[in-house]
Amino acid sequence: MFKRFRRTRINPKLRTLLTQTRLSVDDFIYPLFIKAGEKGYKKEIGSMPGVYQMGIDEAVKECGALKKLGLYSIILFGIPDVKDSVGSDALCEHGIIAEAIRAIKTAHPDMFVVSDLCFCEYTDHGHCGILDLEHETVDNDATLDILGKQAVIHAKAGVDMIAPSGMMDGMITAIRSALDEAGFINLPIMSYSTKFASAYYGPFRDVAESAPSFGDRRSYQMNPANRDEAILESLEDEKEGADILMVKPALAYMDIVRDIRNNSRLPLAVYNVSGEYSMLKYAGAAGLIDYDRVMMETLLGFKRAGADIIITYHAKEAAALLQKG
Repeated sequence: MFKRFRRTRINPKLRTLLTQTRLSVDDFIYPLFIKAGEKGYKKEIGSMPGVYQMGIDEAVKECGALKKLGLYSIILFGIPDVKDSVGSDALCEHGIIAEAIRAIKTAHPDMFVVSDLCFCEYTDHGHCGILDLEHETVDNDATLDILGKQAVIHAKAGVDMIAPSGMMDGMITAIRSALDEAGFINLPIMSYSTKFASAYYGPFRDVAESAPSFGDRRSYQMNPANRDEAILESLEDEKEGADILMVKPALAYMDIVRDIRNNSRLPLAVYNVSGEYSMLKYAGAAGLIDYDRVMMETLLGFKRAGADIIITYHAKEAAALLQKG
């Protein structure tokens, strides 16, 4: 005697009843790239079809369009007018992201606004903090101090959640302490807790204008080969007080997502990054894949692997398909 698994697959109603993993618009956070400049600015990025840099006024309009799709969560990245060695725009209460947070929360108080907390978009060298020139890397401890200052500025502007992405050792302790001392004890932190030094980030550097001017980020982002270290990174951020953990990128690291899911009870996010998005976009345009089906299968895979939250550039398309049923 053998088991006939197809007994529960032949009838489509029964297949639906037995579906174990489901996608919802409530799973998604949509990234927005806010560029300083004139009103009405909106520029599509050639390497990321359907993704735009936009001014604050256009971002406010975009939030209205997102809500019509049932999308109420966004994460903001800033592109300032002026960059310098310490990312001063990110440390200013009138910087691009602080102003964007205020404008979006004023126009759309029901939007859940997350801010990416890092310095790579704001520095003229493109690295994620203050430089340690002797070792040609980032000065970890000097950067912790300004990360705390940046977090408090975002908090005062009205952000709903902080998402530090620089992979500095001790960043959650530093940010949590700064927020608590400033009175923001209830503001959650979603840490980019396991972030790999990945080749999948290429198109992001076009839209965020954040390519390093020298070297790379392998001295502070993770080695893609190291599974045990990947788990330890997230567990350490949990100990330091992170409220939500994250794995970035997602597609080539679903084993890591499952490993962390099995080792932590905290909510878990994945970042479905630019290279993953663009590969599907260009393969679909070339007629190599059924784009909608592959997109939804990929997003479902992240959820099945253990993700509670999916940060994705596909969010609008996926939401439209989910609305259709």
